[in-house]
Amino acid sequence: MPLTPAETILTILAVALGAMATRFTPFLLFPENRQPPETISYLGRVLPPAMIGFLVVYCFKGVSVTLSPYGIPELISIVFIILLHRWKGNVLLSIAGGTAVYMFLVQTIFVA
Repeated sequence: MPLTPAETILTILAVALGAMATRFTPFLLFPENRQPPETISYLGRVLPPAMIGFLVVYCFKGVSVTLSPYGIPELISIVFIILLHRWKGNVLLSIAGGTAVYMFLVQTIFVA
């Protein structure tokens, strides 16, 4: 059943409020003129690499090295990402480039 116009507006407002709360709360809790607690600084240093690690592991959960194509497109993409990132140092470029290489490989060369 479709939402009524009032329900649609309330849903949009709730999502907007939730997004604003998650973005503004850190600035309210930790203003620029105050040093954040050591725990928060520590989490800010270790969580981004940890999340990247989790995402890499998640991406490889369905890859089989015993079945064709033996993880070769993923391996080529990873090497490309590493080389591109070391060369340019741009995270978004590395992600986009790696995705483009992977999609090219699985849609043209390693077609199932």
